[in-house]
Amino acid sequence: MSGSDTTPFLSQADDTNDGPVPGTPAMPGSMGIPKSEDPEVPVREGLQRITGLSSGRSALIVAVLCYINLLNYMDRFTVAGVLPDIEQFFDIGDSSSGLIQTVFISSYMVLAPVFGYLGDRYNRKYLMCGGIAFWSLVTLGSSFIPREQFWLLLLTRGLVGVGEASYSTIAPTLIADLFVADQRSRMLSVFYFAIPVGSGLGYIAGSKVKDVAGDWHWALRVTPGLGVVAVVLLFLVVREPPRGAVERHSNSPPLNPTSWWADLRALSRNPSFILSSLGFTAVAFVTGSLALWAPAFLLRSRVVLGETPPCLPGDSCSSSDSLIFGLITCLTGVLGVGLGVEISRRLRRSNPRADPLVCAAGLLGSAPFLFLALACARGSIVATYIFIFIGETLLSMNWAIVADILLYVVIPTRRSTAEAFQIVLSHLLGDAGSPYLIGVISDRLRRDWPPSFLSEFRALQFSLMLCAFVGALGGAAFLGTAIFIESDRCRAQLHVQGLLHEAGPADDRIVVPQRGRSTRVPVSSVLI
Repeated sequence: MSGSDTTPFLSQADDTNDGPVPGTPAMPGSMGIPKSEDPEVPVREGLQRITGLSSGRSALIVAVLCYINLLNYMDRFTVAGVLPDIEQFFDIGDSSSGLIQTVFISSYMVLAPVFGYLGDRYNRKYLMCGGIAFWSLVTLGSSFIPREQFWLLLLTRGLVGVGEASYSTIAPTLIADLFVADQRSRMLSVFYFAIPVGSGLGYIAGSKVKDVAGDWHWALRVTPGLGVVAVVLLFLVVREPPRGAVERHSNSPPLNPTSWWADLRALSRNPSFILSSLGFTAVAFVTGSLALWAPAFLLRSRVVLGETPPCLPGDSCSSSDSLIFGLITCLTGVLGVGLGVEISRRLRRSNPRADPLVCAAGLLGSAPFLFLALACARGSIVATYIFIFIGETLLSMNWAIVADILLYVVIPTRRSTAEAFQIVLSHLLGDAGSPYLIGVISDRLRRDWPPSFLSEFRALQFSLMLCAFVGALGGAAFLGTAIFIESDRCRAQLHVQGLLHEAGPADDRIVVPQRGRSTRVPVSSVLI
């Protein structure tokens, strides 16, 4: 066993055993470990010796991380599931409703770099435990706010970002330190199944708990209790593996953290990381807008079609659309994530650029279907649901693949920082402002039209059409990623193996044997 769990809180989690067990080669083909099909991938027994964890224990750790990821997204979208009731309770408009999600995402975005820095240097398990415990308490407190204190709801939703920032920047790096290659891709796909499934469960739990209890406040009291269970599971089950050990050769020196500024400089010179983050920003913009506004839009569509009565002050709003949209989100998430990973895995055999190309196809393909879903809403709600299903399936193809791209183009000691930077960028330009922006555009359009239920529907319909355009831009960013992905992945692998050292842009060289002696040559000369 690695003994990393014995390190004190906020101490270097893996400094006591940052390499393989003495005498145990880290890569196949060396004495003691038979070769696998890929000569750069440790076999299962080798991984166990390196991490100090059995394959069963590693899988159990991933299961716990998946449960917490599901819980985080379930809490995030419970609010969207009862949004019409929140609007009625606090007597607010579309722009203020959009601000609820914007405040949360903004807090999450600001805190992500802090936890990214800590996650690359200190014990990740205890950081997650503290953040999730705090998040659970704040979420519970937000359910007791009186109707005159809407600002207090905004404050508590902002504080919820502490828990999500502590988890989202760190959990994927733990998976990266437990698995490699196709195993890592499969585990990441399982981990990211929790995002759409948790989002869908948030809508479902929010709407059904409200119906059973007769009060939307109870919808916010479900996840805090589950959060306590998450903290207990984290503390008892999760053990921290040594950073980057599964990717190093046995004779490679251990990787040591560099300064935060050095990390940022290296990330800024990584075009695959930057462009894939911009592509993911488009995904965040579209999903953030749909997550908050789709149930409200579908309700307004049904009102215009005469299929449901309008939501009037003092009445409980219909929750059927939140329930249906939640089920669609769950199904499309499972289908889309699994489909994306499997297509990418098969294409990699013939095309090393498969990952960004699949992401580009998903975004570019989802844009027209989302547009059609909005355009058909006044004529047929069934057609709208069909187009939403197809669009969200294509959009969900990106989740696990984007995470995998980050993990193999960034070295292990700066992955949490990279996760944090990607979170800041994707939320700053994506879902931090998109729900509020959609609400502002909707309110501005309604100002120019006579007050009516049709005007409310049309204003939200036109404002949501912005999502299709942003999705197309994201697809272009992933096409750009495909240009650089091979060279950036090779650089990261050489760095982990100790063949490439930190240097300025003009001195990007590695050491190779040449004519019986070691020679420094430009890295570009060995990239094929």
